[in-house]
Amino acid sequence: MESGGNSLPSIGTDGGKRKVCYFYDQEVGNYYYGQGHPMKPHRIRMTHALLSRYGLLGQMHMFSPNPARDRDLCRFHSDDYISFLRSVTPETQQDQIRALKRFNVGEDCPVFDGLYSFCQTYAGASVGGAVKLNHGFDIAVNWSGGLHHAKKCEASGFCYVNDIVLAILELLKQHERVLYVDIDIHHGDGVEEAFYTTDRVMTVSFHKFGDYFPGTGDIRDIGYGKGKYYSLNVPLDDGIDDESYQSLFKPIVGKVMEVFRPGAVVLQCGADSLSGDRLGCFNLSIKGHAECVKYMRSFNVPLLLLGGGGYTIRNVARCWCYETGVALGVELEDKMPPHEYYEYFGPDYTLHVAPSNMENKNTRQQLDEIRSKLLDYLSKLRHAPSVQFQERPPETEFPEADEDQEDLDDRHDRDSDMEIDDPKHYDETPRRSSTAVPSIRIKRENADNDPLNQDMHAAKGPEAVVEEVSYSKALDINSTLDEAVSGMKVEQDTSVKQTDSSSIIYPKS
Repeated sequence: MESGGNSLPSIGTDGGKRKVCYFYDQEVGNYYYGQGHPMKPHRIRMTHALLSRYGLLGQMHMFSPNPARDRDLCRFHSDDYISFLRSVTPETQQDQIRALKRFNVGEDCPVFDGLYSFCQTYAGASVGGAVKLNHGFDIAVNWSGGLHHAKKCEASGFCYVNDIVLAILELLKQHERVLYVDIDIHHGDGVEEAFYTTDRVMTVSFHKFGDYFPGTGDIRDIGYGKGKYYSLNVPLDDGIDDESYQSLFKPIVGKVMEVFRPGAVVLQCGADSLSGDRLGCFNLSIKGHAECVKYMRSFNVPLLLLGGGGYTIRNVARCWCYETGVALGVELEDKMPPHEYYEYFGPDYTLHVAPSNMENKNTRQQLDEIRSKLLDYLSKLRHAPSVQFQERPPETEFPEADEDQEDLDDRHDRDSDMEIDDPKHYDETPRRSSTAVPSIRIKRENADNDPLNQDMHAAKGPEAVVEEVSYSKALDINSTLDEAVSGMKVEQDTSVKQTDSSSIIYPKS
């Protein structure tokens, strides 16, 4: 199968089958950001239709996500922000002008019908995927997730709830170290900020850097304190093609896997890095994009695949369908089978599209310098960090399946769902452990204050440690981040120097 002018070989099976689960909500395609808005959840429904017609649904364990509850979302996000998302509606938003401004909800992140249910759905699917990985699945897929810009107290870049941070927190209950890799064209700023001071999560983002949203992700941003060298940024220029991209991706990620040795990997597969994206400026083919999925799969480490950006929706559906095939070790035919959204893919009706002849502004010298610099950072990590758990956070619980409810796909083995989790019914009354919940608190200070003071005390049990750290990069981490990170209580006092993203906008189509 030709990929339309790229030199990458066809992606076939990779070392055998994996146990794969797939999360999909039948209503997700009905959410609508508004007329003219580039983010269209309908692309998830288009992807699902392709998966069905290619026969991939029958090769995966399929789950309908349990909506994330308030207390699940508040493991990272602030209570008042989640309360706002729950209460605001298109009809009431004019009465909440101050709150809209405070939480950065407006033009890029509009209020639309069902907004909170949408957030609950995609976040619940990502956390559910993490739970399945913690209970024996090899790969979990949630194409509705990957909304990597959302912050603790505000929406950003079409993202309201950061499902990635929530999923990583879930994975940290089972794994000492989690790797996050982001191949969206935009910098994964929300995830980086959340874990900027910990050595238990490494973030690696490949993105367009320059006069481009969100304006962060400099190669010099490498983490702070215990997290120094655990945040890596790969700044790229317009027109990067498959060969150039892989000349960075494989050496860097390969070294990360060797040095960091994660117990699980989260890969954000934003499809706006594809050639011809409505908001993008890269020149990757679908095969070139999927080569990243194939490479991460080859390490045979529990892998959570998430969606993200992608605004030429026919190509998004093509890409995520093909990458689901890669996860399963199945090569898909290029000729697309007829399905309900077939007309979107004319006139060729193929799975792959040819990249353009746009100029690649990433010179060989620039790529070599980036690779050399990042490998040098990684050389400073002498060994994988280890963590001693003093108290393990409780597992996230899921309700028992309703046996009267028809499965999303009748080829799905229902019994296989329930043997994984030993699930219990949700109790909607928030529970509190008898042991004080460890926490991180970050206070916003004057952005001009230099981060200098650090005072650390020895740990003597789960309540004994108080750490006060000022630093310039990391933004608000939720008070329960450290619940998953360790059995200690940590208090951090921060001085924040934020990028003024108000003047940076997405390029118009």
